[in-house]
Amino acid sequence: MKAVPCTSTTMFENPEIAHEDLPQVEAVTWQGMDSKFTRRLLTEAALALVFVTVGVAGLQVVFNIAFADENLTISLGWLWLLVPLLAIPLLAWPLISVPRIGYALRDKDIIYKSGVFWQTVTAIPFNRIQHVEKNSTPLDRRFAIANLQIFTAGGSGGDLKIHGLPAELAERLRVFILEKVGATIEHD
Repeated sequence: MKAVPCTSTTMFENPEIAHEDLPQVEAVTWQGMDSKFTRRLLTEAALALVFVTVGVAGLQVVFNIAFADENLTISLGWLWLLVPLLAIPLLAWPLISVPRIGYALRDKDIIYKSGVFWQTVTAIPFNRIQHVEKNSTPLDRRFAIANLQIFTAGGSGGDLKIHGLPAELAERLRVFILEKVGATIEHD
């Protein structure tokens, strides 16, 4: 075989783009999470603290019973320090993190931001979405909130999960996104 020389004068070009030529980022109006989401997280933290408190008290009783024959009382007072040491961050974290969570629905995508120390903004184009789920835990249902989980093509697991939406809004968003991507809608 004989090599054929390229006679085209067009060469591959890849010019640089100056920073000032980049498109301007549009201002996004973020939608915050429902205030019931903060209350739900605080309730979950309070329940965890109740379990820790009961666990420490139960441990104290078990040790006192186990060593009752030897007239030995074991003090687990230092273990009680766990309760306030856990209470402060568990009860403060929802008040700090929830105001920093938000989403925005745009014409061609949905974007989500979260994070206190490490902030993340995720944009999912509608043409990449394969499936959308609305789910809720028993505690979520008690506060009438739900989570929206968005799956994209080629993704493993949910690519985006928006926590703490009002349940009715989560369903409306699910239907809207499915209509936007042209999928059939299943009603719960």
